[in-house]
Amino acid sequence: MQPRNMSMSGVVDLAAVKAAQEAKAKAEQTRAETARQGGAGAVSPADLVIDVDEAGFERDVLQRSAEVPVVIDFWAEWCQPCKQLSPVLERLAVEYDGRFLLAKIDVDANQMLMQQFGIQGIPAVFAVVAGQALPLFQGAAGEEQIRQTLDQLVQVAEERFGLTGLTVDPDAEPGGAPAHEVPAGPYDALLEAAVQALDAGDLGGAVQAYKNVLSDDPGNTEAKLGLAQAELLQRVQDMDPQRVRKDAAEKPGDADAQIAAADLDLVGGHVEDAFARLIDTVRRTAGDDRDAVRRRLLELFEVVGPEDPRVVGARRALARALF
Repeated sequence: MQPRNMSMSGVVDLAAVKAAQEAKAKAEQTRAETARQGGAGAVSPADLVIDVDEAGFERDVLQRSAEVPVVIDFWAEWCQPCKQLSPVLERLAVEYDGRFLLAKIDVDANQMLMQQFGIQGIPAVFAVVAGQALPLFQGAAGEEQIRQTLDQLVQVAEERFGLTGLTVDPDAEPGGAPAHEVPAGPYDALLEAAVQALDAGDLGGAVQAYKNVLSDDPGNTEAKLGLAQAELLQRVQDMDPQRVRKDAAEKPGDADAQIAAADLDLVGGHVEDAFARLIDTVRRTAGDDRDAVRRRLLELFEVVGPEDPRVVGARRALARALF
């Protein structure tokens, strides 16, 4: 298969979804804060190339694309051109030193993703920038062409979306934790304080207690779930349900109205209705509104739990709505 160039012009059009200078300033602020904290959040060179499947696509590609351009290499074991292209992409991912992340997807094991991207043949290379999918090239392209495409991608990602990439620490252990980082300790007392605050109706106190845990241990599953639940309850406590549902019915394209109604749906136990409402709103909206709806849906996934079958199905539906 001969390489077929695909236009990158859509990237510039997508810049309208956010104020470029504000995004760039925010990204630089985050990077400066990371450096101030002694390199927390740095990745090892080995973490610049990852294998991705359907279950992890939302987390490993869509969410990561908010901080770094994610280049996707669709490949298969039987594909001879893939065996020429993939090593080049992997080497360049390390050479570009965190300016993009390479996600490798085996199409034989992840046919749904292949269909969602409309791929007719492999190798095929896409990028995802700030949640938006962009075709780069198809076929075993030469290294010079690949470099030109990647240079354009990282330039547009930084200038238009404020994505300055990842901080790479050669001494960091694979998996994202710096080698010198001290493992987080137990947080039973703080978690118990959060539960007691919830029982007492002190939602603000519960939110703060969970945040205190996550500030030291960002991966603490119990605190993430508790925070998502406490914040949901905090959002709905002062709502007028009748007014919220009236607004949602009268304004199907209003992101804020649909987000508020979805919160009420979930608190009322109508999980599928909440997910379906926001996925439909993703299809009807664009730009900042669409991104706000997508973020709220991800928060509601945390409330229900990532292993829940309703969440698994909704993640697939969200991917279809986005692409």
